[in-house]
Amino acid sequence: MRQPPRLWLLLAAACLVPAVLDAFQTYMQGQVTGRGEPSWRVILWQGSEWLILGALTPLTYYLGRRFPLRRPHLARSVIAHVLGALALCVAWAASGVALRFLLGTNPGQLSTGRYLASWMLTSLPWSVFMYFAVLGCVHAFSYFFEARERESQAARLAAQLAEARLGALRMQLHPHFLFNSLNAVGVLVRDQRAAEATRMIELLSDVLREVLASDKAHEVALADELRFVRQYLAIEQVRFSDRLAVAYDIDESLTGAAVPAFILQPLVENALRHGFAKRSDSGKLEITARRDGADLVLVVGDDGPGPGDESTVRYREGVGLANTRERLTTMYGVRASLSLERAPAGGTIATVRLPFRILIASAAPNSPPATFVHA
Repeated sequence: MRQPPRLWLLLAAACLVPAVLDAFQTYMQGQVTGRGEPSWRVILWQGSEWLILGALTPLTYYLGRRFPLRRPHLARSVIAHVLGALALCVAWAASGVALRFLLGTNPGQLSTGRYLASWMLTSLPWSVFMYFAVLGCVHAFSYFFEARERESQAARLAAQLAEARLGALRMQLHPHFLFNSLNAVGVLVRDQRAAEATRMIELLSDVLREVLASDKAHEVALADELRFVRQYLAIEQVRFSDRLAVAYDIDESLTGAAVPAFILQPLVENALRHGFAKRSDSGKLEITARRDGADLVLVVGDDGPGPGDESTVRYREGVGLANTRERLTTMYGVRASLSLERAPAGGTIATVRLPFRILIASAAPNSPPATFVHA
């Protein structure tokens, strides 16, 4: 059984209170009853009984630690504590008798043996009561500390589980992103667009350096996330040439807000894949960040064909969006959400809603333009 540090010392010190009160009671009784002021020896002996009990407290503490009242050895522990209560009675009575003889307050009409036996019988009920009262305190404090330690351990395990889960989700995203990027390079090489393929490989190396950083935090400032998205869109611009226009509508006061790392890239990738990949004409992509009360709202919209019905919406949610939704749930629970819906004017809108919290108060990145321009 786990014990709080120095509990025995605390219980022993608690006996000082009844010791002082008992000595005060003896003095005041002599004043009230009119029998005169009791001698200092009597007052000292009355108070010292509790001090002796306090000195014997480590016995109860040790037996409580050695024989906890728990299964499967409950019967053995009960017997040990009954014997411990009797031992406390003998030790308390013997110490009290010895002190009384030293102070010269012993009754002369009884022999030492008779007086010791009489005092043991007198102190037996109190000894048993005090033994099990102290034992109860030992167990109560121990269970309290154990419960608090279990709560702390459970919180640490939950944090470690969430950390491991988020790490696994991010590792799942890396090969998915890498596969799609290398596939785009392969398309450029097959189309004999060597210069564009070379440019994409150079850009890809910069992006992968960011993606594969093992020490990257699970939350970053919105400014850092936007910087990474612009790098990613520079790669995609090589694919789509001048067919892709990107607009940003970012509130400057939100650039220091905390967002999950790589939260926007899957949304942008999904928009490019379903909104632009099969089109021959130009298209628009808009990234918006705004605050809605206690929430931060991130929106990625495209003007592509958009989902036709609810089943098409589900079809558009591949590995990236499923991964993003699971990361949001792991990090924020019901406070966060990801929705995918058809835009009123055509196209698709992906909306992420999460709790607003400032991560870097002084972040002041280069803000993207608010009108549609080439990425």
